[in-house]
Amino acid sequence: SMPSEMLLKIFSYLDPVSLLSVGCVNKRFYDLASDNGLWLKLCSSALQPKWTMWKTKSKQPETVSLGCDALHDKNPEYWKNEYIFKQTSAFKTRVMRFAKPLDPYTGLPFVNKEAMNVSGLSWVIALKDKNGKEHVMEKPKLSFKDTSVTMLWYGRDWPCLDILSTLKLYGVTPLLIDLSRFPKKKGPRRFALIAEYSLANLTESSVAVGADELVQLFSLSPGLLVGNWKDKNEIAFVMASLHYNQLLERSILGSAVVQSAPPPNGPLLDDTDPDYGLHGYSLHLDLHDRSCRYLCGTFNGLFCRKGDIENGYLRFPVVSLKHSRKHCPIVGTLGICWETDVFRGVVKDCFIMDLTLLEDTRKAFWCFSAPVCMELSSKSSGLYEYMGHIYTADYADSEGKVCVEFVWLEETKEYLIVSLVLYVSTKKVNSWYGTNY
Repeated sequence: SMPSEMLLKIFSYLDPVSLLSVGCVNKRFYDLASDNGLWLKLCSSALQPKWTMWKTKSKQPETVSLGCDALHDKNPEYWKNEYIFKQTSAFKTRVMRFAKPLDPYTGLPFVNKEAMNVSGLSWVIALKDKNGKEHVMEKPKLSFKDTSVTMLWYGRDWPCLDILSTLKLYGVTPLLIDLSRFPKKKGPRRFALIAEYSLANLTESSVAVGADELVQLFSLSPGLLVGNWKDKNEIAFVMASLHYNQLLERSILGSAVVQSAPPPNGPLLDDTDPDYGLHGYSLHLDLHDRSCRYLCGTFNGLFCRKGDIENGYLRFPVVSLKHSRKHCPIVGTLGICWETDVFRGVVKDCFIMDLTLLEDTRKAFWCFSAPVCMELSSKSSGLYEYMGHIYTADYADSEGKVCVEFVWLEETKEYLIVSLVLYVSTKKVNSWYGTNY
């Protein structure tokens, strides 16, 4: 029953975040909290610090007119949208500039974790059932590695798997942030779609990674691992491992319905003999679990000759069975650890692979983070000093394939990588360089 003029006077004392929040009470509050007069004043006060920095004798700074024309000639909510747009644009620019310096080994920003903390970035998953209802799971456990971040969601209120249709992974940031301080965790939020997965026929359409006494693991590209209880058709946990490359851009620059796409790479000029093939590539490889690291190494000087191109792939040998000095020992027993509110476990003979392939100009050419399972091979090691079982681990996506061979050393109880080969799609190379391999 309070008059609108009195409510507008009260709302005029609120800050932008509080004004957006009070607009969620009901339709009348929403219309009043979107009043152009309120937001025009906020726009003027937000821009005032910048004007004072540019005062000169010859030119007076521009000001936002507070007259009737600025209010009545604009559509409803114009100044609210204008304020949100300018604030979020300035914030995105600041965060992306913060993450600009690159690590020479990984080709990725030095300060991914710091940039994410400054942005107030978090991640949520939304499970959508066949009736259209969404179940949002927040506050995952995070684990940061050199080139990826692993997120683990678990709880007691997972919906039945039979009724679920899709899973969406979002990056979430506060809608309005005070740039002089760390962002607040409460208030209006902005969602950016990172990836969308289909959960229909999960056990048939996804890759089985492994199992233990309690759960089965299924992998969906890119980088999603779903743990399903063995005794009933319900999700136990969801684990996502995502590569830093483009993760920050997708989480900050994307929208709630459309993923942020990276800008196209311009063709590079190379005066080397084309028959020599590709050269000067570098690989940063990280094999890990959510809590421990099994291998972290960098391999330089990778190349592919023209004769190594076949079946739509360019072959890059990294580790060879014959060159024992390049063989890489694995620290610990390979496996993926999981946990829920009550149970914990380890699914053996699988791991998370982070791969960063840099081309000769040190740009990130091919990147991914994904769960990979190992399988026992029927062939022997072929070397006298490695008399043990051979295991293989393969990964493939639209951009390439990775083939790894391990040998199990019974005496030292450890794995050794004796072969590692990358296969990069010719379509990927042609679109990157503007050539025709």
